[in-house]
Formats: sequence, structure tokens, C-alpha cells
Amino acid sequence: MGAVVAAVIAFASAVVGAVVAGIYAKRGAETGGRKAVEAALAQVHGQAAAEHWQWVRSQRHQSFASLLEAYDAIDEIFTRIAPVVRNGAHLDEATGRELGERMLALKNSTSKLALWGPSEARDLAYVLTRETMAAVGALTQVAAASPDTLNARWTSCNLARQTMAQAYVGFLQRAGEIIRDPRQPSS
Repeated sequence: MGAVVAAVIAFASAVVGAVVAGIYAKRGAETGGRKAVEAALAQVHGQAAAEHWQWVRSQRHQSFASLLEAYDAIDEIFTRIAPVVRNGAHLDEATGRELGERMLALKNSTSKLALWGPSEARDLAYVLTRETMAAVGALTQVAAASPDTLNARWTSCNLARQTMAQAYVGFLQRAGEIIRDPRQPSS
């Protein structure tokens, strides 16, 4: 009888031990599964954030390039027509239209850049656009000047063009730093 009782107790202990071990194994598996899901979600979110950041950087680089191309087009026109205007010629209609189109392209590029930032680049782009508009305005004033005001207007135009060039250099320098720095914030 003692052996039977001992066997029953041993069997009951084995069953209880197996049930307790099963409960803890289930909890361990659930915890491990939950942690694996959390880790996978964190990895997916991290990867999505990294891909989004790369996309923003690409858009930013494209907007910088667009702005610089628009500026270069205006500067090319300016360089081409400034000597002619300095000698007293007026702007012809085609050149005036071309300047207007290029200025519109510069403004559009500045607006696109404002979407992608960072705010410092956006502010420099607005300064560049404003100074470029001022220089083009000064050039049109020279073209419309009478012979007695031509020299004074030309001096004003040269100062405006120098300011435009300084704004360009400031934007170009900062844009290059932003592009080369992978830690730039997305805003």
C-alpha cells in the first residue's frame, strides 16, 4: 500500500510539475513572441523612417539644384546683356520676356525649396531671390535711363549685382554643407 501511495504521489507530483512547467513555458513563449514582434515592429518603423529621410534628402538636393540652375540662367542673361545696356541700349522685348520667365523659374524653385528645408536654406534662398530680383530691376532701370542718369543707375546696378552674387555664394556654401552633412534634420 505504501508503494502505491508513493507511486500516486510521485505520479501526481510529475503531473503537477508538468502542468506548472507547461504554464511557465507558455508564458515564456508568449513573452518571447511579444518581444520578437516588438523588435520586428521597431525595425520596420526604423527602416521606414530611414527610407523617408532618404527621400526627403533626395527632394532637398533636387530643389537646391533647381534653384541654382534658375539662378545661373538669370546670371547668364545678365552677363550677356549688361554690357549692351551699359552702352545705352534698351532691353528688347524678347530679352525682357526671357528675364521674366527666368525670374518666375527662380521664384518657383525657391517655393519648392521651402517645402524641403531646412529653414536656414529656405531663408537663404529667399534672400537670393530677393537680391536677384533687385539686380534685375536695377538692370532694367539702366536700360530705361536717360543719358544723364545712366552712370548713376549703372553704379546702382553694379552694387545690386554684387549683392546678388554675395547672396548666391552664401546660399551655395550653406547648401553644400547641408548636402554633405548626413545628420541634417529633415525640417
